[in-house]
Amino acid sequence: MNMSRFDGVDWRSIIKKYQPDAWRSIWQIVNTVVPYIALWAIMFWSVGVSYWLTLLLSIPTAGFMVRTFIIFHDCGHGSFFKLRRANLIVGIITGILTYTPWQLWWHEHNVHHANAGNLDKRGTGDVDTWTVEEYLAAPFWKKVWYRIMRHPLVMFTIGAMAVFAIVKRIPLPSHGKKERASIWWTNLALLLIVSGLIWLVGWKTYLLVQLPVLLFGTSAGVWMFYVQHNYEGVYWERQENWDFYKAAMNGSSLYELPAILQWFTGNIGYHHIHHLGSRIPNYKLQECFEENPLFQVRSLNIWSSLKTLRLRLWDESNKKMVGWEALKKYHKETKMA
Repeated sequence: MNMSRFDGVDWRSIIKKYQPDAWRSIWQIVNTVVPYIALWAIMFWSVGVSYWLTLLLSIPTAGFMVRTFIIFHDCGHGSFFKLRRANLIVGIITGILTYTPWQLWWHEHNVHHANAGNLDKRGTGDVDTWTVEEYLAAPFWKKVWYRIMRHPLVMFTIGAMAVFAIVKRIPLPSHGKKERASIWWTNLALLLIVSGLIWLVGWKTYLLVQLPVLLFGTSAGVWMFYVQHNYEGVYWERQENWDFYKAAMNGSSLYELPAILQWFTGNIGYHHIHHLGSRIPNYKLQECFEENPLFQVRSLNIWSSLKTLRLRLWDESNKKMVGWEALKKYHKETKMA
């Protein structure tokens, strides 16, 4: 089977047309990183005026944090610039600004792209998703932990913050040498930046500014990642039946957002195209979608995406995501058997 063709169309030749444009990339850095840092500074000033103003400013600041992360994300795919060194330099800097070690993210995220939708290769760079059978067979304490971590009030608040503020600060034995080094260097850079800011404004002011930005920014980021791979009709298969094209087109969502939210999230709502062609820069994803009927798929909007919050487990026998209520059915069937 020719993996480059689907329905007689060579999709690889299509996505190759959408290459990085250095000037558009530079302009995106200017209109993203500059206001992100500027708003940070204004927030420190605003604490002395009104903390309500500070909290209000934290929302657009968090939006620019997400947009900065998109630049970092593209650099990790080698899609922001044609030059590898340019992607490396910008990626490391934007990674520090978004609390993410460059090499660690590069490794985990590319593993995610290579295995998205593959039930036999879950667990690296993705939202933890169990099958119904795995949940039923798990010990009680693991079930409780899974329920806690999949609860929206945890996943999109303290869970999201913990991933970027704590988890990504810790080098583990399972990490490679380069990943551990990346974590340590990022930690050192953050220590110097945070220490300098605390010296300038005090630890209390620093936390009053940084915590809401981190909360809103990481919550939005984890929400986007969640809804990209957890929705009704999503694709999951075992290794022997897994297909890259189907995993991209049916295992990654098309998330239609209002223009302002699409701008802040760097067009990553066209996630099915991103998974099909990760070398397409974020500012050309919409263009690729609109010019190629092959990439037109069923979309999610804000309202329909909220309905995905009830989906917690993969029902392997019926090939669909289900909520906790589905477990009652399985318990009844087990008793009848």
